[in-house]
Amino acid sequence: MNRSAITLDVNDSSAHHAAAPVSILLTPRVLVPLALIGVYLIWGSTYLAIRIALADFPPFLMGAIRFLIAGVLMFAVLRWRGIAAPTRAQWANCAVTGTLLLGFGNGLVCFAEETVASGLAAVAVASMPLFMALWAGMYRQWPSRIETIGLLVGFAGVVLLNLGGNLRGAPIGALALIVAAAAWAFGSVWSRRRDMPHPAMSTAAQMLCGSVSLGVIALLTQERVVAVHAETLLAVGYLIIAGSILGFSAYVYLLHHVRPALATSYAYVNPPVAVLIGVVFAGESVRTLDIAGMAVILTGVAAITLAKAGMVTKVR
Repeated sequence: MNRSAITLDVNDSSAHHAAAPVSILLTPRVLVPLALIGVYLIWGSTYLAIRIALADFPPFLMGAIRFLIAGVLMFAVLRWRGIAAPTRAQWANCAVTGTLLLGFGNGLVCFAEETVASGLAAVAVASMPLFMALWAGMYRQWPSRIETIGLLVGFAGVVLLNLGGNLRGAPIGALALIVAAAAWAFGSVWSRRRDMPHPAMSTAAQMLCGSVSLGVIALLTQERVVAVHAETLLAVGYLIIAGSILGFSAYVYLLHHVRPALATSYAYVNPPVAVLIGVVFAGESVRTLDIAGMAVILTGVAAITLAKAGMVTKVR
């Protein structure tokens, strides 16, 4: 072997060892827990941000602005990095998914928060994994026994968390929350079986398409902004960067790498996170019943996570 070949082998070996840590960090073993933590904490904090933003922005117009800005920023950065743009068929699939998840899912939640008590909103959102399990069953992907127990325990925990609160809301708002949960669940399951672009590009495309749907609704309902304050602008900015770009990207990644029950387990963790954030930043109080509810919720999530770990072990 000549000297140049030895030099080449050494360089290749060095490059391999340098790239190894990076490749390990980009594996699902690392990214799935990070994505779960992201949707657990970030989306749990958006309850307060939405409430602040609704002081000046009407719900559907706020959503249209939020997702349009986030979608344009993500799309531009991804194209600059060389990620392929969606094909015509993929744009159509993203339009359907974006309308279901963001137009109906997020838009109706924001609409409901104008008239429905926050406790009722949390319970309705927590029903989403149950809808998702139902829709997944249509594709013969029923949750396992442990996942079913985790889903039911988690939902019971959210109910317990809100037993001491005001669960009465306007009928239209309550109906909007149910439709939002069902639409988000169906869109999540439907998108898993369609030709979608790169996960990050899929996020950008869905936000762009969802912003159009929300904009049409805002136009039809004649929504408009009368005055804007610095606090609400900061809240909208947080929703764009954290809630939309980071949170939604993490969720889309989970949809492509884990079972539906685990991907939607955030719905059970978000309410206690929202309660804790309310205590820290809004001076809200925590009752003993709240703590008990959080414990039950986390038990349900643990059951779903253990079921996922068991399935991975069996596959191996």
